[in-house]
Amino acid sequence: MIIVTLVATLAAAMVWQQWRAVQVETAERARTQAAWILSGALELAKLILREDQKTGRPTALTEPWATPLAESRLSTFLAVDKANADDGPEAFLSGSISDAQARYNLANLVTGTTPPQISQPELQTLERLCERVGIETGVAQRIATGLLAATTASSGAPLLPKMTAQLSWLGIDAASIQALQPYVVLLPAAAPLNVNTASKEVLGAVINTDQASAERLVQIGQRTPFQSAAAFTTQSALPAAGAASTPPNIDVRSSFFEVRGRLRLVDRVLVERSLVQRMPNGQVNVLQRERIAGLDQPGG
Repeated sequence: MIIVTLVATLAAAMVWQQWRAVQVETAERARTQAAWILSGALELAKLILREDQKTGRPTALTEPWATPLAESRLSTFLAVDKANADDGPEAFLSGSISDAQARYNLANLVTGTTPPQISQPELQTLERLCERVGIETGVAQRIATGLLAATTASSGAPLLPKMTAQLSWLGIDAASIQALQPYVVLLPAAAPLNVNTASKEVLGAVINTDQASAERLVQIGQRTPFQSAAAFTTQSALPAAGAASTPPNIDVRSSFFEVRGRLRLVDRVLVERSLVQRMPNGQVNVLQRERIAGLDQPGG
């Protein structure tokens, strides 16, 4: 009986180890497949952005890149033979491209001069934005001061954030970060706001106008995109160049975009967010990639 018990115990342990190894291998294979699929989706987004640049048109929400990919079953793209497509696990892909320059770029707060310093006009812009989204204006000063310290790399300076979620490194509270996240972005370099894609809150803060006027300009831009910054200045009745002490930092073309891909594989979800830069020669460079794995939630 002792020998039988020992053999049974060893056999059970071997079966469990084999089952565990199979589970680990299956999970690793699924993770690798999901990563490859999302990489392919990113390459498709880069192709769309390159083709869009060839048109020479302003960056606007009326362009094909702005149309999101609704969740679609992956097998409909990978196989014509439905019998073969149904053999694998259920996999669904969705994604979107958004204009990163539709949000206020926090990198504008620190000038590129030597030594770097806080740009007062840009600080005032961020203070107006904070006021419009219901945040105390002192948050703008703390962000600017923290970015300046991180840029100059002085003694005891915080790390330089690469994305808005990392503003906590500068001592910004979670509630303020959450409120600001839809309206600000941290790009690797200073960049103007795209008036064709900006929200009314950001546009109003940048050009220093009321919400009603900003809403009117947003609606105009969505129907008929502005062809130049000068055309926008005329339409918005802003002071002409030279008449204003500091002209708004605006443009109608964008170089930075965010690509979001979401893969749902059975009950697992893998989301990838990438920041890309479209160069003048048409090349699209990936600057940041972030992947978040989780379980599928009903209605998520």
